[in-house]
Amino acid sequence: MADRTRHLYGPVPSRRLGRSLGVDIVPFKTCTLDCIYCQLGKTTCKTLERKEYVPVDEIRAELKTFLDTGVQADYITIGGSGEPTLHSSLGRLIASIKKLTSIPVALLTNGTLFYLPEVRADCAGADVILPSLDAGDQQTFEKINRPFYLITFEHLVDGLCALRRQYRGQIWLEVFLIERFNTDNAQVAKLAEAIHRICPDKVHLNTAVRPTAEGGVEKVLPEKLAETARRLGPNCEVIADFVSGHCGKSTDNASQTLLSMLKRRPCSLEDVCSALGLVPSEAIKYLDVLEKQGAIRSEKKTGKTFFTAC
Repeated sequence: MADRTRHLYGPVPSRRLGRSLGVDIVPFKTCTLDCIYCQLGKTTCKTLERKEYVPVDEIRAELKTFLDTGVQADYITIGGSGEPTLHSSLGRLIASIKKLTSIPVALLTNGTLFYLPEVRADCAGADVILPSLDAGDQQTFEKINRPFYLITFEHLVDGLCALRRQYRGQIWLEVFLIERFNTDNAQVAKLAEAIHRICPDKVHLNTAVRPTAEGGVEKVLPEKLAETARRLGPNCEVIADFVSGHCGKSTDNASQTLLSMLKRRPCSLEDVCSALGLVPSEAIKYLDVLEKQGAIRSEKKTGKTFFTAC
C-alpha cells in the first residue's frame, strides 16, 4: 500500500500556527541555503533551480483523501524538508488547496527567492507567508545561512520589500538568534533597520532549542531574547521554547504518522504527545519500537531529549 502521508505530516503543534498540517513539496534538504542551525541537518542539494519536484495533482489527491478523514487543523502549511518556493507550480498548488478546503494556507519559506517576480506571483494566494531574516549584513548572512553563491543579502531584503508592496496577506518574519553570531548591538541595530524596510505584520524571535546542523550553535537566553524583542519593535515577540497544544486524537496509523513527522523535524516527547493526542506512556511505546527498529534516533539538546528519523 502506498504511503498516504508521503507529502503530508501532522497536524503538528506550532507556537505560531496552532495545529499545522504540513505539506512537503520538494525533496529532503533541497534548498537555497545551508543554515548552520537547521534542525534537519546540512543541505545536500543547494540550488536555485525551480521545477515541479512533486506533481501538484499527486499532492492534491493525497490532501483530499486526508481531509476527507475529518482531520482538524488551523492552517495547511506548505514547507517541510526543503525550500518550497523552488517548486515551479507553487501557485497552482495553493489554488488547488483553496478549492479543497476553507482552512487557511500558510507558506513557510526562507524568503530568498522573492526577488523573482514569478515567485511573488506564485505566493500571492497564500493567507500568511512566514519568511526568515537572520542577519543584518552580507558577512553575517554568509556565516549563518551559507547561501547559494548567487544569492546576496540585498537579494533577500529587496525581495521581501517587493513582496510587502505587492502581497495583500500577512507577513510574519522569523529571526533566528544565535549567541555570538547575530546578537551584538551592531547586528541587532542592522536587523532592526532591515525589518523597518520590510514592514512585516509580525516579527518572531527564535533560537536554538533543537539539535542543529552544526555544533557550537548556542541558544540565546530568555532574558536576552526578551530585550532584543523590545529593541526590534512593538510587533516583535519571542516564540522559542513553545508550549505545545493538543492536536487531535490518536489514529490507528500512529507509528506511520509519527515517523512521517520525525522525518521533517526533531520532536520532544511533549511534541509527540501533543501532535498525536497520546499520553506520555503510550507515546514512549511507539518511540521505543521505532528506535529499536532503527527508524529513529534520540539526541539530547539543551537538557531535553529529541527524536528524529534516521
